[in-house]
Amino acid sequence: MNKKKLCRFGLAVFQIVFLSMMILPFLWLILGSFKNMRELSAIPVKIFPEVWSLDNFRQAFEEQPFARYIFNSVVVAALTTVLIIVVASMTAYSLARTKIKGKKLILILLLSVSLLPPVTLLNPLYYMLSNMKLLNSLIGLSLVLTVVELPTAVWFLTSFFQTVPIDMEESAMIDGAGILKTFTSIILPLIGPGIFTISIMTFINAWNNYIFPSVFNPLPKARTVTVALTLYSTETMVPWHLISAAAVVVTLPLVIVVLLLQKKIISGIMDGGVKG
Repeated sequence: MNKKKLCRFGLAVFQIVFLSMMILPFLWLILGSFKNMRELSAIPVKIFPEVWSLDNFRQAFEEQPFARYIFNSVVVAALTTVLIIVVASMTAYSLARTKIKGKKLILILLLSVSLLPPVTLLNPLYYMLSNMKLLNSLIGLSLVLTVVELPTAVWFLTSFFQTVPIDMEESAMIDGAGILKTFTSIILPLIGPGIFTISIMTFINAWNNYIFPSVFNPLPKARTVTVALTLYSTETMVPWHLISAAAVVVTLPLVIVVLLLQKKIISGIMDGGVKG
């Protein structure tokens, strides 16, 4: 076996191991959602359930108002995504087009803020939401997630705006188009891949966030699905079969969306990285 074939073989082994580490836990989660507690704790391990049944899913929705929690998560994730796109696109456009000193420093600071551990933001954000009477509110949680996700979105979209020739804007303004019309009708369509990618990433991050909903929205009326997954356990029992079923309901739609749109997502990320 020559060196080239050996490298290919090593790469193939690495890919198989990596994909297995990514896929097998999710497959085990799906199989666990159809098993009962006896099958989950059986020794030796049973890979497949004896009876394929949807009882775990039915019981998961009966023990907790899971449909309400899903609705809350959809509202929060969608509202956060809309706010991010509106605010980040305008901010990134102004940074890309305005000639100011220290622009690179501003972008670096934005990226640095996004790297802060979320726990460091809990106290000030909780104080602000409390004063604004927005605790246990879907709007308040959406605003928090918008603040957290905004720096990354601005940093990402700025690189897209910088690649749009300014001549196109000048031509549109000569033809009588105002700044707002030029921005919405000409500039935004040109950076569509970037906006699409940021929208998907923001929605997924808002959907999966746990720490902020658990602190700011503890009441049942405002809980999200990530918090709901922890509510099935008691002091004496952890019903893994119900948790598995609920987790499949939470994660499967996101996995399907990512698989269907992975080419567009990766293309948007690569374009942003290259253009930046």
